[in-house]
Amino acid sequence: MIQRSLLRHAQAIKHLPRSYASRTTPVVQNPAQRIPFLSSPQRLLSQRYYSAAPEAATDTSPEPPSSSSTPSESEDPVQKELESKNREIIDLKDRYLRSVADFRNLQDRTKRDIQSARDFAIQKFASDLIESVDNLDRALSTVPSSKLAPQNSDPDTPPEDKDYNKDLANLYDGLKMTETILMGTLKKHGMERFDPGEGEGEMFNPNLHEATFQTKMDGKEDGRVFMTQQKGFLLNGRVLRAAKVGVVKNS
Repeated sequence: MIQRSLLRHAQAIKHLPRSYASRTTPVVQNPAQRIPFLSSPQRLLSQRYYSAAPEAATDTSPEPPSSSSTPSESEDPVQKELESKNREIIDLKDRYLRSVADFRNLQDRTKRDIQSARDFAIQKFASDLIESVDNLDRALSTVPSSKLAPQNSDPDTPPEDKDYNKDLANLYDGLKMTETILMGTLKKHGMERFDPGEGEGEMFNPNLHEATFQTKMDGKEDGRVFMTQQKGFLLNGRVLRAAKVGVVKNS
């Protein structure tokens, strides 16, 4: 920039009139001391100019990106579309997993419903059959054991002296066999009969038993079944009819 200014000044002086240029030449009185005077353009070129204004400090810091610069990665439309597709994939995967879980739950419920329908399809028939089984059991329980076997095994004893009825014993055996076969058939289809008063008696269970009365009884703990008025029935683990029992209550 300084060199261009010097060149402009040199060209301006070059075009001045000769008389004006001669007046500007200094006169030296002593020829011995005469110093060859440089021409105006050379003199001007040899002079050094200094600016009084302080030199501006150079800023080496990087320029801030302008608004017209390339958009950042977060503002990249391709990146935005990729993120949108990723979110869509996550959402679709979540829906797929939920659909699979719902379908599996539906399969399990369907299997349980089908199995329940199979297990309890004969529930009404079994309920109607309970009365017939009860009547058969009552018929067998009315025959005393003394009528089923001869009390006197001596063959010389006349028949009228024997408290034994062979025809009744044969009838009882036939009914007992019928009951055994009937209960075996019912058990194949999931129907079972239970007697909580057998042996020492079971503890009272409100889910299986129905207490009809309570009484004191020595030698037995409270809440134990000591008598069965009516036997209970189960159909594939479900109570078809609760057993009616008597329960011990000493306290």
